[in-house]
Amino acid sequence: MRKSHPVRRAVLAGAATVSGIVLLLSLKPASDPGSASAAGGAAPPVAAQSPQGGRGAGSGTVTGDAARTQYGPVQVRVTVSGGKITRAEAVQAPKGGQSDQVTADAVPKLNRAAVAAGNADIDAVSGATYTSAGYAKSLQSALDKAAAAAGSNAGAGAAEEGAGAGQGTQVLTGDAAQTQYGPVQVRVTVSGGRITDVEALQAPKGGRSDQVTADAVPKLNRAAVAAGNADIDAVSGATYTSAGYTQSLQSALDRAGG
Repeated sequence: MRKSHPVRRAVLAGAATVSGIVLLLSLKPASDPGSASAAGGAAPPVAAQSPQGGRGAGSGTVTGDAARTQYGPVQVRVTVSGGKITRAEAVQAPKGGQSDQVTADAVPKLNRAAVAAGNADIDAVSGATYTSAGYAKSLQSALDKAAAAAGSNAGAGAAEEGAGAGQGTQVLTGDAAQTQYGPVQVRVTVSGGRITDVEALQAPKGGRSDQVTADAVPKLNRAAVAAGNADIDAVSGATYTSAGYTQSLQSALDRAGG
């Protein structure tokens, strides 16, 4: 039998080694399992497991469930139009002490991230892990509600066309929203599917609050009628009253079917 040439044996051995290395590299995990814990340690995950949004989410403004966190509740209200998130805002967020600064820094970033992502699969803001996790959880519940509403409305078909004219007139009272200066509660009149009148049944009072309420509430009433929903700007100098007003108004509109 002819003897193998030494050079040929070396070439074959080298080829086998390269093939083995390629095979081992193909078996390496796609991502480093330690990378997920490097950023946030053992803190709760932010990304929701079943993000909603897209075509099935319909249109409307929906408030998610309040998510409890170590530093206080986080609750998100989201506006969906044409199946896309067009606006997201936190109606509740941790406050007091250091939480005020963390919330002021984190919430605007989370709002922008939600609109950009179009779902609740958003990254945590550095230094606000718990707030970010609560935000994503409440946002997901809001999107779930929007998707459920879209599903129920889809079955109505053409029979729902022109429903605005047949909705009649409803007078609904929202939940009392607790603020730093006292409760705010709103009653809204909806006629033909539109807001025709809004009034504050409760508002902060006593001392300087009397002047703030007298100035802010009429402006908020007009803004709600003009906007046709609870997506209204805060009145300057009445931030807490404005936030409570929109929260109570939204709860009233939720009872009216959005």
